[in-house]
Amino acid sequence: MTDLVFYTNPMSRGRIARWMLEEVGAPYETRYIQYGDEMQGTTYRAINPLGKVPALVHKGRVVTECAAICAYLADAFPEAGLAPPPDQRAAYYRWLFFAAGPVEAATSNKASGFEPPADKRAMMGYGDFDTMMAGLNHAVSTGPFVCGDTFSAADVYLGSQVGWGLQFGTLPGSPALEAYRDRVYGREAYTRATALDDAAMADHGPTQP
Repeated sequence: MTDLVFYTNPMSRGRIARWMLEEVGAPYETRYIQYGDEMQGTTYRAINPLGKVPALVHKGRVVTECAAICAYLADAFPEAGLAPPPDQRAAYYRWLFFAAGPVEAATSNKASGFEPPADKRAMMGYGDFDTMMAGLNHAVSTGPFVCGDTFSAADVYLGSQVGWGLQFGTLPGSPALEAYRDRVYGREAYTRATALDDAAMADHGPTQP
């Protein structure tokens, strides 16, 4: 038994949480959840009413949403050094939640074929896609990592968004984005996490796309 239980599917945003768990280094149990009936069933919905992965249960407490999982684990396991001291977290919070808000929303909308009309852009949390991209390129250009010289949980989440966006074409490439992706993907924890999820694909991959 472990105090840390991780619910995921190897083809999901659970890969972000897996990377963060590997960065933390604490022992955890993985429970794979299949898309369809299992993920939408009563048992799993008691953990996450949205019926999606990932979810984390730590000492009986449930955490969902990848950005929240990253922030929670950084605080729950401070010895891993994945969050700056509380009085130095301005950039950490800024870019972690920029990735969870404007980046996620703008890329999802664009991939779905939706662009806000000019007279509605002020209503959007990101304005328009080009504005979001300007902010994203700025974020990854201020230092080797978004908090400066030190890698943090914010880089796990933002780095995952950048990596997926470049891989699947939902973010236009730029030298700054590609260099940032290469820096964060060079982490040993990222390599371990990716190997674990790739190995799980045969037995636990999605039954639905």
